[in-house]
Amino acid sequence: MEKNLFQQAKDMVMNMMNGQNQNQGGHAPNASDKEAARKAIQAARSEATPEEKQQLQQLEQQLDEKNQLH
Repeated sequence: MEKNLFQQAKDMVMNMMNGQNQNQGGHAPNASDKEAARKAIQAARSEATPEEKQQLQQLEQQLDEKNQLH
C-alpha cells in the first residue's frame, strides 16, 4: 500500500527531527530539507482529514521551532 501524503509529510518531519542526532550518523537538516518538508506538509493538507490537518499544523510548528534553534 502506498503511503498517503499525510504519512509522507509526517515521516519527513520526524526524520528531520531525528536527524539532529548527529552521533547516530544522521545529518542536521539543511534549508532544502526543511523546504521539502514544508512542501510535503502543504501538499498533504489538500487531502487531509480535520484531525490530520491539526497534526500537520503541529508538525509545522515543530519545524519552525527547530529553525529558531539554529
